[in-house]
Amino acid sequence: MISVMAEEEIFERRVDPKSMGMKKRKLSHFRFYWHDTLNGTDPSSVTVVKYPANSTEVFAFGFMNIFDSPITIGPELTSKLVGRAEGFYFSASKGPIMSLYFSMNLAFTEGKYNGSTLTLLGRNPIILGAVRELPVIGGNGLFRFATGYAQISTYWFDNVTKDAIVEYNVFAWHF
Repeated sequence: MISVMAEEEIFERRVDPKSMGMKKRKLSHFRFYWHDTLNGTDPSSVTVVKYPANSTEVFAFGFMNIFDSPITIGPELTSKLVGRAEGFYFSASKGPIMSLYFSMNLAFTEGKYNGSTLTLLGRNPIILGAVRELPVIGGNGLFRFATGYAQISTYWFDNVTKDAIVEYNVFAWHF
């Protein structure tokens, strides 16, 4: 006797990548600036968990920020807006090098990538002047099945306000 499974009982099946529009993998490079503003009348980043009151460190262990920040072509906030960076970061290191754990969705609003996102996730050691890397772990829209990495470097940082402008060079494989 042959048993026939109902379609809803199928757990896994092979899929032809071309049937999903996946023809040729491309490598794209995006360069932009992320504006992390914690002060002023319209901050783009807010602290939701404060660090211990007795800490004197800029990025003390235990704090957490949520952000919805502009990403622009140039380092000036008035330069062309190409999207928003939405996510959170928190201090997950006690030292000797302070590091932030980042979860960031880059939601593009410009050109053919309008409506598509890239997702970055990982450890960002705070070493001013150094180039750091975050992995690209996925995306949606034109970035389905995306992989890659972002090289990031601090363009400007205010030690008092903790406002920052960070340059991103993102290299993403996508279909």
